[in-house]
Amino acid sequence: MSSGGKFGPLVGAIDEGTSSARFLVFSSKTAELLTYHQKEVNQIFPREGWVEQDPIEILNVVKDCIEQTVENLRKLEINPSDIVATGITNQRETTIVWDPDTGKPLYNAIVWLDVRNTDTVDKLLARVRDKNTEYLKTLCGLPLSTYFSALKMKWLLDNVPLVAKAVADRRCYFGTVDSWLIWNLTGGVNGGLHVTDVTNASRTMLMNIKTLQWDKSLCKFFGIPMHILPEIKSSSEIYGYLSDGSLKGIPISGCLGDQQSALVGQMCFLQGQAKNTYGTGCFLLYNTGTLLIQSTHGLLTTVAYKLGKKAPVVYALEGSIAVAGVGLRWLRDNLKLLDNVAESGELAQKAKNRGQVTFVPAFSGLYAPYWRKDARGVICGITEETSKENIILAALEAVCFQTCDILDAMNKDCGIPLTRLLVDGGLTSNNFTMQMQADLCGIPVVRPIMAETTALGAAMAAGCAEGIEVWDLVNMHTVPSDVFFPTITDDAREVKYARWKKAIQRSLNWSLPTGKIQPERLSLGQRIVASIPAGIFLITTAAILYTANRLQD
Repeated sequence: MSSGGKFGPLVGAIDEGTSSARFLVFSSKTAELLTYHQKEVNQIFPREGWVEQDPIEILNVVKDCIEQTVENLRKLEINPSDIVATGITNQRETTIVWDPDTGKPLYNAIVWLDVRNTDTVDKLLARVRDKNTEYLKTLCGLPLSTYFSALKMKWLLDNVPLVAKAVADRRCYFGTVDSWLIWNLTGGVNGGLHVTDVTNASRTMLMNIKTLQWDKSLCKFFGIPMHILPEIKSSSEIYGYLSDGSLKGIPISGCLGDQQSALVGQMCFLQGQAKNTYGTGCFLLYNTGTLLIQSTHGLLTTVAYKLGKKAPVVYALEGSIAVAGVGLRWLRDNLKLLDNVAESGELAQKAKNRGQVTFVPAFSGLYAPYWRKDARGVICGITEETSKENIILAALEAVCFQTCDILDAMNKDCGIPLTRLLVDGGLTSNNFTMQMQADLCGIPVVRPIMAETTALGAAMAAGCAEGIEVWDLVNMHTVPSDVFFPTITDDAREVKYARWKKAIQRSLNWSLPTGKIQPERLSLGQRIVASIPAGIFLITTAAILYTANRLQD
C-alpha cells in the first residue's frame, strides 16, 4: 500500500445520520481529521408518529458530500489519490426497500424513530404467550418493538401493495441505510453489491445473535422471505469499490452502525468499557467482550463489532434513548423557546429555582430500560414562576436522567459499576450538560477533544481491513480528552433522581388516539397541531400561551 503524501495514507468515512450526512477524511497515521463536508437530510412527517426520508435524497447528499470533501482536499493541497479506502457508518434500523432492476425505491425510508407499526407489534404479540415482548430475545437479543427493522418491513408488506407485489415477484431488496448506500455506490443496477455488516444486521430482529446469520425461524415469525435480505459480512473487509465520481475505484472496506462505530472510535476495545453518544437520540453501549449477555433489566444485546472475516465477534449491551437532541429541536421548532439548540446550555444556566420542573420527552414512547410504547411526554412541576429557561434546563436534565436509568440497568446486569463514562456526539459540546451528566450519574464524564468519533470508527474499520492494512489499532494513542467530575453530594443526587422517577410514572398509560384524519385534508395550522404527539398537546398549547404572555409582559 502506498505511503501517501505528507499525512500518509488517508481513509474516508461516510457518516449518514438521521439529520445529516457527511464525508470525512482522516490520516491513518495520526487519526487527525483533515477535512469534511456536511449536508442536512430532510425528514418527512406524513402523519403523527410517522418519520420518513427520501432514499434518493440520502444517496445524492452522500455523493455531494464526497465530491465537496475532495474539493476541500485539493484546496488544502492534499492529493485525493492518497485516499486508499473508505468506511460507512449509518443511522440504524431505518428501513429501505427498492427494486434491484430499476434502482428505484419502492417506498420512502422508514426512519428508526417511526412508530406507525404499533398495531403490527400488537398483532404479533397476540400470537405470543402472555404477550411477552422478550419472546424472541434469546434468538436476536432484542424485544418486540416498533424500533427494529423487521417490524417496519412487516408493516410495509401488510400495508403497501407495491412492496408486497415486488416481494412476490422477487423484485425487491431490503436493507438498512448501509445496504442501500453500498449497493448504489458499487454500481447499483450495474452489479451493485447487496450486503450489510453484522452490527446493522443485529438491529433487524432477523439475524441470529449467535450464528451471525439470517435466522429461518425469525424470518418465518415476521413473514419476511429471506431472498430479499442482503448478505451479512464482517465490519472490516473489502465489500466492493466505488463505481463513479472522484474516488472511483476506491474500496469500501469498513461498515458499522453509528453507535457501534462510536464505540470503536472511542477505542472501547476492552470488556467493561462503555461510551454514550448524544445525538438525535442517545445510545449507551457497554462492551461485554466475546460474552453474550442477555439483559434482565431492559437492555438490548447487540453485536459491537467484528473487525475482519476471521476476527472474533465482540458483543455489547445497549441502552437506547429515543429523544435527546430532538427534544431540544422540539423546543426550538414547536415551542419557539430558543433560536438555536447550541444556546440551550447558556439559557439553562439562567434558570431560577432549578429542579422545579421535570420533563419526560416520551414523544413516541419510552425506550430502554422501560420499553413502554404507551408513554407520552409530560412536563411536571410548572408554577407561575416557571420560565422558558426552566423548561430548557428540564430538557437537558432529561437526557442525563435517561442515561442514569441505563447506567443503573447496566450495573445490575453486569455487576460491575462503570467508573467513568466516555461520551461523544453533538450535545457533548455543551459543557453545562456534560457537567450535569457527571453530577447526576456520580462518575467522571470523559469527552474527547476530537468529537468525530463515530466517523473515526468507520475509518478505523476500513483502514485495518485485510488488503488495506494502513491503520494500526493496537498502537493507537489515547485520544486527548476533557474530564468532568461530579460536584454534588449523593443525597442531592438521590433527591433529583427520585423526582425523575416520579415523573416517569406520570408519563405512562397514555392511549394512542383512534380515527386519525388524513393529513392532506387539514389546514396548515391543523397539520402543525396534528404533528404534536398525543399526550403533550395540552402541554404544548399551555407553554406557547404562557411564553407569549411572559414575552408581552
